[in-house]
Amino acid sequence: MFFCILKRSLLFLLLLLFITTRSQTNLFQYVDPFIGTGGHGHTFPGAVLPFGMVQLSPDTRIDGSWDGCSGYHYSDSIIYGFSHTHLSGTGVSDWGDILIMPTVGKPSWDNKIYSSKFNHTNEAASPGYYAVRLQEDEIKAELTTTLRTGIHRYTFPTTNEANIILDLVHRDKRLNSQLEIIDSVTVGGYRMSEAWAKNQEIYFVIRFSQPFKKTEFIFQNSFRDPVSFKKKGKSAQGAYFQFDVAQEKPLVVKVGISSVSMEGALKNLEAEAKHWDFDKYKLDAQNTWNEQLKKIEVKDKEEDPNKLKIFYTALYHTSIHPSLNMDVDNQYRGRDGQIHTAKGFTNYSVFSLWDTYRALHPLFTIIERKRTADFINTFLVQYQQGGRLPMWELSGNETDCMIGFHSVSVIADAMAKGIKGFDHNLAYQAAKSAASYTATGIPIFNKKGFLQIDDESESVSKTLEYGYDNWCIAQIAGMLNKKEEQKKQLQLSQAYKNVFDPSTGHMRPRKNGNWLSPFYASEINNHFTEGNSWQYSFYTPHDIKGLIELHGGKQKFENKLDELFMTEEKLKGREQSDVTGLIGQYAHGNEPSHHMAYLYNFVGKPQKTIQIIRQISEKFYKGTPDGLIGNEDCGQMSAWYVFSATGMYPVCPGTTRYMLGTPLFNEVKINLENGKSFTITNMREKEMIISGYTLNGKKESRSSIDHNSIMNGGKMNFDYSQPTDITNKYGANESATSVSVSIIPAPLIISTAQVFKDKTEIKIESLNSKSGKILYTLDGSEPTMSSKVYTTSFFIDKNCRINAKVFSGKESSAVTEANFFKLKYGYDIAIISKPNPQYAADGPQTLIDGITADPDWRKGNWLGFQYQDFECLVDLKKITSLDHFSLECLQDSRSWIIYPGNVSYFGSMDGKTYEPIASIDNQIKADDYNLQLQRFETNLPFKVNYRYIKIVAKNFGKLPDWHAGKGDEAFIFVNELEIN
Repeated sequence: MFFCILKRSLLFLLLLLFITTRSQTNLFQYVDPFIGTGGHGHTFPGAVLPFGMVQLSPDTRIDGSWDGCSGYHYSDSIIYGFSHTHLSGTGVSDWGDILIMPTVGKPSWDNKIYSSKFNHTNEAASPGYYAVRLQEDEIKAELTTTLRTGIHRYTFPTTNEANIILDLVHRDKRLNSQLEIIDSVTVGGYRMSEAWAKNQEIYFVIRFSQPFKKTEFIFQNSFRDPVSFKKKGKSAQGAYFQFDVAQEKPLVVKVGISSVSMEGALKNLEAEAKHWDFDKYKLDAQNTWNEQLKKIEVKDKEEDPNKLKIFYTALYHTSIHPSLNMDVDNQYRGRDGQIHTAKGFTNYSVFSLWDTYRALHPLFTIIERKRTADFINTFLVQYQQGGRLPMWELSGNETDCMIGFHSVSVIADAMAKGIKGFDHNLAYQAAKSAASYTATGIPIFNKKGFLQIDDESESVSKTLEYGYDNWCIAQIAGMLNKKEEQKKQLQLSQAYKNVFDPSTGHMRPRKNGNWLSPFYASEINNHFTEGNSWQYSFYTPHDIKGLIELHGGKQKFENKLDELFMTEEKLKGREQSDVTGLIGQYAHGNEPSHHMAYLYNFVGKPQKTIQIIRQISEKFYKGTPDGLIGNEDCGQMSAWYVFSATGMYPVCPGTTRYMLGTPLFNEVKINLENGKSFTITNMREKEMIISGYTLNGKKESRSSIDHNSIMNGGKMNFDYSQPTDITNKYGANESATSVSVSIIPAPLIISTAQVFKDKTEIKIESLNSKSGKILYTLDGSEPTMSSKVYTTSFFIDKNCRINAKVFSGKESSAVTEANFFKLKYGYDIAIISKPNPQYAADGPQTLIDGITADPDWRKGNWLGFQYQDFECLVDLKKITSLDHFSLECLQDSRSWIIYPGNVSYFGSMDGKTYEPIASIDNQIKADDYNLQLQRFETNLPFKVNYRYIKIVAKNFGKLPDWHAGKGDEAFIFVNELEIN
């Protein structure tokens, strides 16, 4: 009896141990793929493996709307089908290829008919698995996946009309497609499409678990007669396949995909999906995710399942993109559109680098070092094939989305952290090439050392981000002992000093040599990228020391940070859906703000960092579908949380230092690829504050940790003391990032207006009172030491280009350039309509200043009107004989700017009674997405005599249903007016 009791007790203990161990190791149970599918998170809930090629997920959006970028939104109630490619958290819609939808009864090609209602009570998702009951036909749909093959299981009611609809037109613009019946259970084909990626090719092979009894292809939106085996359907839009099924025997569908060929898709399917056991594929996917999630293990005495759910879902989201872009035989379609074979690396796609260089890629340098080398090797073959490192690459296409050349940050960060496996010298050449790109204002930046509004849209953001990227190239050059190149790039990294306004403490746009005025730090406009001055004024990650000095020291810099987080100032300017998650003017919903809370460490106030990090973590990350405050952005939003939850953050990628906050858990264990582990413990008691940390037995008081300390493995424990402990010096002496060179800021050229009637006064001022003397020229040449020395203001009375520089010893500033124009016409003009404040240019004189406007309307040199017609009055000052009338307009339909329906000219002798002269109708369609200019002009066959002219341009009105802004109204953009 005793032995029986003992045996039962031992069995119970073993079972308890098994359950506890299983609970701790089955980390996928804490992942909720629905987090981020609501609100503006733009994630998808379907099946995907870590960094897999296939993202098999339901599609509930077919309109390309912003909140439907991933193809799914939690607020929807209709599923159109299940497609095999999806983007996680982007702000632009694409992918959604190869849609499959099960139905019962007579097949239909109409997605309004073949779609089905669903509800969330009959929906489930976990890593590598998704299931839903389709209400219309009572079909249970289940999805899982391998790396390159989607696995479907459909449980139909008993029927002899079970259909699989294949839609190759779904979502983006189809350029071409083809279908081919291979045998009674296998079909293949391809789809070529255009959306964000302009030239996307995807090939597929579909294999069914039982033969289909009937099929028809779809051509020109209708079914055709049944097709025979081996028959190819060129330009086929899709098909249906019909089966006899019994309820107890589900239909399993395997879909292999490839960017290379149908043969590649078949190889992928046959290599990865050899059997028909759906549950085994599901289990394999869960095991794969479990191993991925075990790279960071967290424990907490609170045992809060919601907290674990938020963390592990964030870690899950960091492992979706970049995505595998290579077949099992190592072939892939390159940046040049040709087929290549990867040698010694794995090729990837989806590089949202403006977002992910900040935290996602630095996270990979800890937990994905081999994959980081693969990412960089992908960069390098793209450079070799297409002549450029990726900026925002998708499906082998450069989308040119966002700004900067942040692939150099990923490279510099990897090299600084000792990652091998790629050609460092080739990376250096590629990085230099990126900094010499001939577009996006880079040549002007390299020449001038900063950008003005006149040079490039988003000029402040580009000046700042280009400067950081140049610093990254300097780090690469330094590691390769390229001293001259390092010095050159460090000089350019100081560009931020040319757009820092000491009178406001903000990064401020410069226009025609001067500061932009009026200036509002909270205004979102086209001089910043998805943000405002508040959200960019702390962006010098490589030289925080220099920024602190510009503010006048640590205390003033701390005060400015306090103002950022505590200001009650509201957002101004245009609506920017990305700018969300506000604490003061800090905007966590978009990436430029992500490092800011950690800047308190650089002024010796890490407790403030900890306070704000806690606030952000608890306020903006929730365990609900709308639990992300902004776009997931291919893992960046979640990478911020993963880092911060472990107690650190990479403020400046390219260095090996992480700034410390405090872990959100009692224990964090990072399991490294080298077989070691790094464990962080944090046993904080209430009311206690951090006093330092102990690293492998050694006390530390700095508020940072080096990357190598993590990679060497070991233990780190946060130490605490009472808030009243005056001996607590934690973080008091933390050094700020700095650059070994400095520059003299470019001077200001000040005037009342760029365009003048008779003459205008010019003043030139230095931005630094300690600088040397200012020299200038009036002929557009670059000032030298023999140029005219500025001593006092002066007047100009004709067209003029002024260049000015500050000289101090052997050093000199960048050149400031300003252009001035004498008015071409002597008449007066008044605009009756009210321009949008964002697009007011230089007021009415913009129309008659004789300056040809740049098609890049974001520079602010066009007048823009919304919700109204454009109307203006011109007083010619005397009765004038006229036969030519012209108004230049711009169309950029994607940005809601559409040509007016017509432009009419009227004349008057007294300014009261007007009679029609001419009316010109627009002939360009609103859905012509090309950026274009048009003169609405007429040349009369005879002269007319008037003193007053009225011009009216009729607004297009409400944007149609096909437009992303449907229901809102279009803009009219006007510039140069000619009357003679």
